Amino acid sequence: MKFMRGLTAIAVVALLAACSNQNETENTASVDASDDAGGAISVSFEKYELDNGLDVILHVDRSDPVVAIDLAAHVGSARETEGRTGFAHLFEHLLFLDSENLGYGGLDEMNTRIGGDGTNGFTTHDMTQYFQAVPADALEKVIWAEADKLGFFINTVTQEVVDNEKQVVKNEKRQRVDNQPFGHNFYIINKAIYPEDHPYNWQVIGSLADLDAATLQDVKDFYRRWYVPNNVTVTITGDFDTHEAKRLVEKYFGEIPRGPEVQRREPRPGVLDESKSLYHEDNFATVPQLTMIWPSVEEYHEDANALGILADYLTSGKRAPLNEVLVDEKKLSSSVAAFQYGKELAGEFYIFATANAGEDLDNIKTAIDEGLTRFEENGISQDDLNRIKAGLEVGVYGDLQSALGKAIQLGEYNLFTGDPGYLTKDIENMQAVTTDDVMRVYNKYIKGKNYLATSFVPKGQIDLTLEGATKAEIVEEPIVQGAETEVLFDPTARTFEPTPSSFDRTVEPDFGEPYTLPTQDVWRASLDNGVEIYGIESNETPLVYFSMRIDAGRDRGSIDKPAVAALTADMLEKGTANKTTAELEDAIRSLGSNISISSGQFGAYVSGSTLARNFDETVALAQEMLLEPRWDEDEFELLMIATNNDIDQAAGDPNAIASREAAKRLYREDNIFSYLAYGSKEKLEGVTIDDLKAFYAENFAPGNATLRVVGAAVEADVKRAFEGIEENWTTPTPAPVTVGQARPIENAAVYFYDVPGAKQSVLRVQRPSLSAVDPDLPMAEAMNFLLGGIYTSQLMTELRVNKGYTYSIRSGFSSAQDRGIYSVRTSVRSNVTKESMETIRDIMRNYGQNFTEEDLAIMKSARLRNQALQTETLSEKLGVLSSIADYGYPNDFLAQNANRIEAMTLDEFKRLAEKYIRPDAMDWIVVGDAETQAARLSELGYGAPVMLEAE
Repeated sequence: MKFMRGLTAIAVVALLAACSNQNETENTASVDASDDAGGAISVSFEKYELDNGLDVILHVDRSDPVVAIDLAAHVGSARETEGRTGFAHLFEHLLFLDSENLGYGGLDEMNTRIGGDGTNGFTTHDMTQYFQAVPADALEKVIWAEADKLGFFINTVTQEVVDNEKQVVKNEKRQRVDNQPFGHNFYIINKAIYPEDHPYNWQVIGSLADLDAATLQDVKDFYRRWYVPNNVTVTITGDFDTHEAKRLVEKYFGEIPRGPEVQRREPRPGVLDESKSLYHEDNFATVPQLTMIWPSVEEYHEDANALGILADYLTSGKRAPLNEVLVDEKKLSSSVAAFQYGKELAGEFYIFATANAGEDLDNIKTAIDEGLTRFEENGISQDDLNRIKAGLEVGVYGDLQSALGKAIQLGEYNLFTGDPGYLTKDIENMQAVTTDDVMRVYNKYIKGKNYLATSFVPKGQIDLTLEGATKAEIVEEPIVQGAETEVLFDPTARTFEPTPSSFDRTVEPDFGEPYTLPTQDVWRASLDNGVEIYGIESNETPLVYFSMRIDAGRDRGSIDKPAVAALTADMLEKGTANKTTAELEDAIRSLGSNISISSGQFGAYVSGSTLARNFDETVALAQEMLLEPRWDEDEFELLMIATNNDIDQAAGDPNAIASREAAKRLYREDNIFSYLAYGSKEKLEGVTIDDLKAFYAENFAPGNATLRVVGAAVEADVKRAFEGIEENWTTPTPAPVTVGQARPIENAAVYFYDVPGAKQSVLRVQRPSLSAVDPDLPMAEAMNFLLGGIYTSQLMTELRVNKGYTYSIRSGFSSAQDRGIYSVRTSVRSNVTKESMETIRDIMRNYGQNFTEEDLAIMKSARLRNQALQTETLSEKLGVLSSIADYGYPNDFLAQNANRIEAMTLDEFKRLAEKYIRPDAMDWIVVGDAETQAARLSELGYGAPVMLEAE
């Protein structure tokens, strides 16, 4: 099983029936996941091969007017060579930029225009996948586009294009690795476990030095070797006619020539001749972290499932041996995790423990050893094994809810096993794991075996590393002002020789047959205690999702103790009057269900997901959690330790700092919303369990509660399941509360929070804006769409695609019942902080002024056609119900909003842009390196930056 992705099921039956085909390789098959109550989901598919070696998989599902296409190439960073790393991931970027017949940016522009959710992709050590989902009538368009990517791309690439995209990839590395706590951990691990000639020795994203050295010829050679039909699987899923899809695949992919043969490689596990211990002083870490890694097995090895279950058992839940020792008994850590990471050629088994602030990692290591010894003595019981297996069942249904999820899954299985329906075998292997197997793999791969330990500690705290640890070699990127010059090139210049084709590929295909948007049949009911119920019945999967919103959010808390609302919700998960935390976890996991209780600004939420057959039992457990809290003093102590640790960790994370400072700027200091959910450590200290009990008794009442339920449950089933809550929950409704509004902003100002040595500057630009019930909101959201609401937006195009300043940037509205925020969010290369802010400012200032009728038509088409993708999954349907319940929207609000957008005039668009896009009346918050960047920001015209005090 893919434990890293949670791709799992408990009962899958595949019926394979070979049939003849043009190349005698086609077969049809189905993967049927079914349950005892009769609920089922079938993923029938047809696989065949073109003459050029391209594998094609087709799966028809007419439940939603959506089609998805996935192009999976059997090439990842493991196909690279030392000194030329990062090419596979670089290609993931380049292949979205251009092709001969769509033009520069044409792929993303088309996806936006036809109503897609955006094109996307990912690269691993072993593969790269490209995918998109669009309305069903765009089938031919996406097949045309993806074929252009595979066969008509490389001639468009110039050295300037490569150089510019290098900057984007570097920004991604800075954002995800260099500017994050513990970000360099996997770099150290890969280098230590695998020798230099092993393809897992380097990271997927590669090294910045190798990216700088990449030439155009290197890029072309890599593409022509690996991006060939006989190394690619194309999967199409959704609402289409199979015969038409086959015709189109043959038309667009068939004449792409076969490439050199690609040999499958034999597994090559990592080897440690002796145990190793390495350390790193982390510029962004505020607490220590210990990671222990053992070389293990590749993804489809016969022992992979048992190792995955071992990892789950060791660390997940109260009864987990490592959790018992490190968290509950010794209180050294509040976070311990383990997983088996299997790849195509090798794998690793990981244990992570994030220590409390100031804790010596030698104590963490001793505690891990003690927890492992406890496992050796007791093993895993059959009940625990059954609970883990049951917990895997819901995952497969979640992955199969959307057309895109199915396409990615079928393509990946085919790429690595040659069988899109390998899920069946995967599940059989998981179900066959025994308690003896779990102990056997522990003894074979973990006990007494050589391991790697990495100690990450805050700057200046080397004394917390494991005794005897040696310094790891890390390549830190210096940030030098002006070191990277802007790449100047004309992306519209077409100087290449076109690749010959048997037909004119420059003409975009027409739309296919029109589709009908599905309507959501919303039913409403109420319980006698005042709970209002909103439901959508959906039987595509045997699942039920539910969420109850209770008027017990942070708005009802105290400025003196802002964490009380969030901590109360957390404590409701810590057992019941009749069950300890461990017993409650056992009961939930035995059903394969999930139940969580959380807190937001304006409500507490009791949420769950379950198989339909276990709906009643799951709701009964949720009721017990809600109405019969345990209020365990020991659990409260552990929760306070964990919360303190979370605050400590956030203190070193630039993104978390930006969120904290944004809240402080938005609201006055006497407003509870000037704090994030758990507030500051200073204010956390005074919270007692009695505070939580009092908050619960006063605010957890049914009077203003709303319940939303989607999935395989009819109205009568829902009302029956919640009868206990109806009869036993009678707390009086508390008086309404009002929280002060955000402070008005009339003039722009810059605020700077110093993180010395930051590789990126995190930017948050914000101002108060529209509430969720403001009639302008749906129109304003549509107005913002092409500014910063989609990949092809003006902000993304200019800052990422054209200038290479950032990896991602978005703008948008975030709205609640009585308030809202408009913001722009991004992280940019440190040495272009001022230039990035100037670009954002100028784009926002000019947005709308030069907007044309053609631009308006593109926006309308994108927003209106995208409705086909808005209610495909249960989570999306639950979101629709939440909007109806929270804001009083009509059942058909999506259709009504669509009609208003369709009627929007250009003058109205410009009015909205002028009114709500106001860069000169916003707070500009920067989290970055003040020494090199702060003074430069005075040139923006918003005065000298206000330096924010560090916490």
